[in-house]
Amino acid sequence: MVSDIRERRHDAVRRLMRSGLLNDDAPLCGVIDLDTLRECASELQRTYRSPAPTLHAVAAKSVTLLPVLREFAELGLGCEVATAGELSLALRAGFAPEHIVFDSPAKTRSDLRRALELGVAVNADNFDELERIDALVREGASRSAVLGLRINPQTGAGEIGAMSTATRHSKFGVGLADDRERVVGAYLHRPWLNQLHVHSGSQGISLEHAAQGVRLVWELAEEINARAGERRVTHLDIGGGLPVNFADDRITPSFAEHREAIERAAPGVFSGRYALTTEFGRALTAKSGTLIGLVEYAKQTGGRRIAITHVGVQVATRTVFAPESWPLRVEVFDALGEPKSGDPAPHDIAGPACFAGDLIAQNRLLPPVEAGDAVAIPDTGGYYFSTHYSYNALPRPAVYTVGTESDGSRRWRIARRQQRVDDIVADAGLHADADAVGGLAHELAELSADVPREA
Repeated sequence: MVSDIRERRHDAVRRLMRSGLLNDDAPLCGVIDLDTLRECASELQRTYRSPAPTLHAVAAKSVTLLPVLREFAELGLGCEVATAGELSLALRAGFAPEHIVFDSPAKTRSDLRRALELGVAVNADNFDELERIDALVREGASRSAVLGLRINPQTGAGEIGAMSTATRHSKFGVGLADDRERVVGAYLHRPWLNQLHVHSGSQGISLEHAAQGVRLVWELAEEINARAGERRVTHLDIGGGLPVNFADDRITPSFAEHREAIERAAPGVFSGRYALTTEFGRALTAKSGTLIGLVEYAKQTGGRRIAITHVGVQVATRTVFAPESWPLRVEVFDALGEPKSGDPAPHDIAGPACFAGDLIAQNRLLPPVEAGDAVAIPDTGGYYFSTHYSYNALPRPAVYTVGTESDGSRRWRIARRQQRVDDIVADAGLHADADAVGGLAHELAELSADVPREA
């Protein structure tokens, strides 16, 4: 599979460079290889088989592209969403409401009402949210068969603090050590509460660390059911927790290794006693994606070669701002899309944004990079070009999908068109008048009026 991933990526670069799709007006794009994506999804479905029903919900935030989400829906996966916008994307992509899981620490009342009326599974983040759901359930607003509470196992941070969600002071969920008895009571007094949810983070988290969180929640479910005298908790949402290898094309750690770690820590999870939900994101999407950008200029400064490219902070935000935590590989191709050769020399690969830190790689040994070449950045199918950062009003790049058809041909499709300059200007407030903002005219008038001050 490693050679297949590399060969398909190199073929994509070659075709793009020779097609003319990369040009002055469109110097950057993203490519999702559907063969790699399908292989990852198939491996996930094969690995986590259980006697009980299992829902594999891809994290929408990792790839907010309708055609790609639709591909996951057609493959039989569910979808994990964290906002009203992602929920709408999931529905439009074709996921059935009962195959959608809504996780967010800041759900509004209208968010909750909509999800419950649709029949979406909901994981509450805290006790206040449980009280909101109480009211909606009493009103008969809920059609959801699965309702849970997110537990913070408080097992500590991984290598990347910002990606660790099981620290003592994490913003997510209810701290298990802080409120264990209150959590048990919440389940004993709410017959509709039937799921426990945990997610300790993924990148920078070891498999053993993630498995420890799953073990604690499984033990909590067993305790709740024992004290209730019945199977009150019937579902476990074990989140994701699988980091991605950004060093080469190997898919490691594997889903099988992730499952083995959980089985060692909590063998009862896969016994069939609980229906299961997983929430993988970049583990399903990262290896399928490549950023491809033209090199605009190359120069020598301070004894180091600097390549000015169109791949920068707008599509690789995490790498630019935290390069130690999110290092990316760089491959160099000539104008015909062939891999470049030559004696490696130190290079900085710079993006187009107007600040000095907009760098994809620093002091990286690469073949000589010249104007007119292209750089390809692998492993960017999750959280990179699908999640655009509009610094300097840089446009969202086009995204293409390519996959093998039944006749063996490789078919290209457009997943998202490049953002037009007119759209950028419009989004910046071009039409911000009373008519354009709809029903806000009255509210704005009230804000503008003099308001008497209290004595």
